[in-house]
Amino acid sequence: MNGRGDLSFHAYIRGIILFGFALLILGLIITDNIKYYIAPKMMPFIYFSIAVFFLLGIIQIFRSTKKGELDEEDDCDCGLDHQVSGPTWIKVVVYSIFILPLLMGFITPDQALNSQIAANRGIIFGSGNAQPVATIDDELSSTPRTDQFLNDPEGYLASLTEDEFDDDIEHFQIEDFYDEDWFNEYYDELLIELLEEPVIEVTDENYLDVMTLLDLHLEKFVGKELEITGFVFREPDFEDNRLVVARFSMTCCTADAGVYGTLVETEEASLFDNDMWIRVRGTIHETEYHGYKLPVVQLREVTVVSEPDSPYVYPSFR
Repeated sequence: MNGRGDLSFHAYIRGIILFGFALLILGLIITDNIKYYIAPKMMPFIYFSIAVFFLLGIIQIFRSTKKGELDEEDDCDCGLDHQVSGPTWIKVVVYSIFILPLLMGFITPDQALNSQIAANRGIIFGSGNAQPVATIDDELSSTPRTDQFLNDPEGYLASLTEDEFDDDIEHFQIEDFYDEDWFNEYYDELLIELLEEPVIEVTDENYLDVMTLLDLHLEKFVGKELEITGFVFREPDFEDNRLVVARFSMTCCTADAGVYGTLVETEEASLFDNDMWIRVRGTIHETEYHGYKLPVVQLREVTVVSEPDSPYVYPSFR
């Protein structure tokens, strides 16, 4: 293939690839399977990307049919080589980087994240802010870090994790917002509202808020009725009467998805397989797991349900 034909061919292939990505995203939107990958707040960017892919694809296809323009680019005397250089196998590898993911997108079935992903990423009980049970190390943990280092330098350095040496990453936790007025006001109002309810119903909209309040004020919820829906998940070290009702939370996309769960105790736990969606209702109690105080629901009622239209929950950002 000569240089001019080579340029036309590559422009055509690039246009087809761009059209392919646009059609893949459009298909996910039409089938509503985009919900498995992208949070709703990101949809404006998705629509924009479709328009850009289509536009660039049209430009590339149009260029591939305008051989005269490509000839001018090839002979423009600018001192640059406009031809796609390199052996054929390198070109095949480069295009494969784009074509293979595109084919996988069309072939792979779309489904929500499940318990296998939860096991790999690790589950967050409640909002991830569970309070540790008092231990003999409390005195050391309450000592300022400078004093800990001066008293036992080697022991202090050995107790640090890699994250504590990483100065380039800011780690934000819910405790960072405790002194913020908006945080306290919102959750104080929600706490009063939930405590007045005969049954605390955890919905898609308030899921993470309720998880946060259960961590912050567990003692106030002990004895209250709770109803929650999620998929079944188990940690390897669970007793036979324990399972977790879990939901994935997504802020942007599946790359940042985390799984949040509520511990449930029932003698019928073995009847429910992992990934089975259930709605449970029971009484909130306090328990301990790996040294942390956690809410546990003593099961009273359970119903097997279908996977909801929106399997994920999202932060409210209020």
